[in-house]
Formats: sequence, C-alpha cells, structure tokens
Amino acid sequence: MNQLTPTELKQWTAAGKDFLLIDIREGWEREQYNIGGMHIPMGELFSQTSELPSDKEVVLYCEKGIRSVIAIQRLETSGFQNLYNLAGGMKAWKETL
Repeated sequence: MNQLTPTELKQWTAAGKDFLLIDIREGWEREQYNIGGMHIPMGELFSQTSELPSDKEVVLYCEKGIRSVIAIQRLETSGFQNLYNLAGGMKAWKETL
C-alpha cells in the first residue's frame, strides 16, 4: 500500500501535482476540519468507484488514517493501483502545521 506523509502531500500540492484528494470521513467530521478535496464518506465510497480516476494518483484521508487504509485495501482487491493513504490522517496533518 502506498503511504503519503502530510509533508509529502503538502509538497504535491505546492508543486501543482495532478491528483485527486478524497475525504472519506463522515459529514460532521468534515465540517469540523478539512483540507479540501472531494467528499465521499466511506460508507458510500464502494458504490461510487466510478468517481475514482485510473489515470492519476488518488489520495484518501480520514481522521487517523485507519479507515482510509481499510478502504484502500478493499479498493485494491477491485483492481485499483493508484491509491495513496494519508499516513496518520487529519491528526498527523494538524501536527505538521
């Protein structure tokens, strides 16, 4: 599984890298704090796989990086290979500010 640190994600963003960022947390979590990207809660993600591009990297994030790991593992069994987990999730992101 591909892991991306908060610092690396910030570098991707600063460099203008073309990737898709997806927040898989619940809506109430996203309202409290988010770093942007598309919002597809984990419970809806597997029915919306058509939203995931195959021609660029896709970074999934959640609060601590656990749900996004589980989501990526499930998606990889369906053939996705361009997925990255934001290591440590929002918790780690906030700690790097």
